Amino acid sequence: MYKNSLDYINSFINFEKIPKYQYAASFRLERMNAILDELGNPHKDLNVIHVAGSKGKGSTCAVAAYILRAAGHKVGLYTSPHLINFRERIRVLNNCGNSGDLEGRKPDSFEGMACEEEIDDIIEEIKPAAEKFRDHERLGKASFFEILTACAFLYFKKKQVDAAVLETGLGGRLDATNVTMPLACGITNISLEHVDKLGGTLRKIASEKAGIIKERSLVVSAPQRKESMGAIRKASKEKAANLYEVGRDIKYSVVNSDENGQVFDLDGPGYCYKDLELNLIGCHQIENASIGIGMLKAISGKGFCLEEKHIRDGLKAVVWPGRLQIVHKSPYVILDGAQNPASMLALVSSVKKILRYKKLICVFGISSDKDIKSVSGILDAFSDIIILTKAKDNPRASDISALRLNFGKNRPGLEDSSDVYEALDKAMKLADKDDLILVTGSLFVVGNAIEAFKSL
Repeated sequence: MYKNSLDYINSFINFEKIPKYQYAASFRLERMNAILDELGNPHKDLNVIHVAGSKGKGSTCAVAAYILRAAGHKVGLYTSPHLINFRERIRVLNNCGNSGDLEGRKPDSFEGMACEEEIDDIIEEIKPAAEKFRDHERLGKASFFEILTACAFLYFKKKQVDAAVLETGLGGRLDATNVTMPLACGITNISLEHVDKLGGTLRKIASEKAGIIKERSLVVSAPQRKESMGAIRKASKEKAANLYEVGRDIKYSVVNSDENGQVFDLDGPGYCYKDLELNLIGCHQIENASIGIGMLKAISGKGFCLEEKHIRDGLKAVVWPGRLQIVHKSPYVILDGAQNPASMLALVSSVKKILRYKKLICVFGISSDKDIKSVSGILDAFSDIIILTKAKDNPRASDISALRLNFGKNRPGLEDSSDVYEALDKAMKLADKDDLILVTGSLFVVGNAIEAFKSL
């Protein structure tokens, strides 16, 4: 039955698997609203926290969700894409809960995933509405992400979550999640990405991301380049939204950062926390955590009473697999789905600061619609050995022959592999105990690596 449910939702056009398409023509909030209207508008009964940006969206959402969970709230968490299991995308974190103790949880596990039977039930309930919009005469064809987002809204309403933390899919303005009226929204670091769809400048891309800002809403933004921040400030002013900027209104300082986690201080409007412990590595994760905390502090008193203990407990407990995730030591094996130049630079910087190793072996595969040349250039300068690979079940994955063109013909230590399983096997055989294996380029590759590593 569950396989039938997956087959059904995958029967809708999935832009995650299509490299090129017309952005504005493909995404229509009018259609999304019409689908939800058929379902009784479940999204209108949710207290939403909404996050957009180029990198760090999922981590920011996870931080907010785990803090709310620590405060005793039942929290819906909607993210994309998934690493291994489709059910990772729709989760409910429940402090009273049915998900077991955090102690002993495997680092690649996702707490609170909707079970297969629940997915089956939601799909059956949504089918009549979905079929009306499979190819609507006026509103066009519903997409995989629209149907999935509607499922998440319906599921969260049925679970009676206290809050729903939503990560946008692509952009923000036309994203299926943007039918909500959030209590607070966050905008993480913005970089040049999807330029064929969102625009060729930081200002245009930021304007699309800032489309999640609603009238008189609360907004927390990461530090941005001048062009990006200008677009965010403009959107906030036009919507009479209260904007808090990390680096200006919310300031953090790193106390300690190593492979076991991080400690930082945080000062914001009306609060000051010392020695916060974060269970995610990489200094960029402190920035993401600051956005998450900033959003929650901004909505304090709106049905959410967050004490300092809740923030501390949530930061210690937060798990976000596939992002600077250490899955093995001696040699180190690190998984990170960095797929644009800004993310890759942050990854490289973090690895250099946190870890000590002799030789770096990179397992690299990436989607064909990314800035492959720039990402490859960063890895080329950083890595001793690069093993090119290709994720399975990703139609957008770049061919290995095309990847190779981004490296010098005579570059030493450049190897090919047929898939991530073979690449990781090669890397483990090449590595000494003092070396580091970095698996990166896309979350599809990381997901394959998590599966592969279990069998090695």
